[in-house]
Amino acid sequence: MIGRKLRQRYEIQKHLGDGSTATVYLAQDTRLGREVALKVLLPHVRETTRKRFFQEAHAAAMLNHPNIMSLYDVDEEDGLHFLVVEYVRGQSLTDYIPSTPDVVVEIGVQIAAALHYAHENQVIHRDIKPANIKVTPEGQVKIMDLGLALPREAKRVTAHGMVIGTPAYLSPEQAQGLKLDRRTDIYSLGVVLFEMATGKLPFDNDDIGALLLQQVRQAPPKPRDLNPDTPMALENVILKALEKKPEHRYQSCQALMIALEASMARQSSRPTQPPTNVGTSTNDDFKVEPPAPTANKGNSRITRVVLADDHNLLRKTLVTYLEQQDNLVVVGEASDGDAAVKQTVALLPDILILDLNMPGLSGLEVLTRIRAEATSVKVIVLTGREEDWYIIQALRQGANGYILKSGNEDELVQGIQKVLEGQLVLGQGVAERMVDSLIDRRGDSVNASNITEVERQLLLYVAGGYENDQIAKRLQIPLPTLIETLARTMNKLGAKDRHKAALIALRNNIISLDQLHEL
Repeated sequence: MIGRKLRQRYEIQKHLGDGSTATVYLAQDTRLGREVALKVLLPHVRETTRKRFFQEAHAAAMLNHPNIMSLYDVDEEDGLHFLVVEYVRGQSLTDYIPSTPDVVVEIGVQIAAALHYAHENQVIHRDIKPANIKVTPEGQVKIMDLGLALPREAKRVTAHGMVIGTPAYLSPEQAQGLKLDRRTDIYSLGVVLFEMATGKLPFDNDDIGALLLQQVRQAPPKPRDLNPDTPMALENVILKALEKKPEHRYQSCQALMIALEASMARQSSRPTQPPTNVGTSTNDDFKVEPPAPTANKGNSRITRVVLADDHNLLRKTLVTYLEQQDNLVVVGEASDGDAAVKQTVALLPDILILDLNMPGLSGLEVLTRIRAEATSVKVIVLTGREEDWYIIQALRQGANGYILKSGNEDELVQGIQKVLEGQLVLGQGVAERMVDSLIDRRGDSVNASNITEVERQLLLYVAGGYENDQIAKRLQIPLPTLIETLARTMNKLGAKDRHKAALIALRNNIISLDQLHEL
């Protein structure tokens, strides 16, 4: 074939490689003066293989994306059927195994973007693996092989129940010969990301039957058990992509792409060469810059969360639940107050979910530190403490929400969304205490005009957690006078103690949380 010119246009110059069904050549398109690759179907292949060959042409013709190899033409000469495709200079993705987390994210984002585009055009790839992906010298990813892609309205070449694809990268539903949708590609990409992050496949067995059984039934190992340098947030993204049940994975490659971007505390420029000495890399080859705390793509938004709680079982359960939400990524965990501050300041998440009772710094002390050192981070207190004093102190320290652990996980997820929208969130039980159990019913009919400015200021300081002698100094009035004023104010509000008076004042807008935060 070398030197032969097909269709008086494509002059074959070099043999590039062989597959099971086709041979690939480098050729010169003499009409347009550019290099192309010719994928020539081997003679005497089965009819199903021939159909799949033209199915690839159909799938590729539907797609035009910078991260997908372009199809230029499909033709035939003297019984030789061939595709004319973009010639991609670069290296196989296999050369990027293993890679640093920055490179895993950068390449993963590009693959996910290409697959999302294909899925939006009703094309499922079905054979995502490193051998089918190249990386150009400029760091651009190209998905190369659409041989198993299933385009819209295509007749299925393989019958339901037939396993087709590369076993190590098959989704559980592929391994069982079930009907496939776009989520099969999400699983296969999860395998690729796992392999890039750790240097190993999540499932590997010389016995194909045993390997398929692993894909269907066995949980993957945690990437950080194989490579401790893998960020926890990236591990969570990979493991979610590898969920056995499709409904538990990301439901779109766009959601996976955004989660990948949000998973890293630092981002790099595109890789220009395969990594070397990954285990000791200092990322000197990459320009590293801190990303914005939240990633946005169109109307999609990923929220980055740090979870601080010393109860490991509860914390792990919450992490699992939060990771099942497409728009949430847990980027850090902490089991004590000092770690909570360190993780939050280093990662700058959107939300810190904070327990109050932890070893080391207490939750209230953590709140004070976060307000000073990570002002952009919103804090939701998640605690079992429902006493008035803790509620008031947490709000005074700048908490954006206060939710009791007795509530359910959905309440927490809804609370996160409300806090992101700028609302103050008081969970079920907390709000009720403020409105009902802590407030005498006469408080509902309080006439705010009866409260003087001095009394309002006094109530504000009480809500802020100040003691009577501190308030007297701040208001510059004698302590006996302050006590008399406080008693008179409590009587006006129908409150039995100073804290209930402050909560009634909050309930009736005599004082506001904004004023409380400004103290």
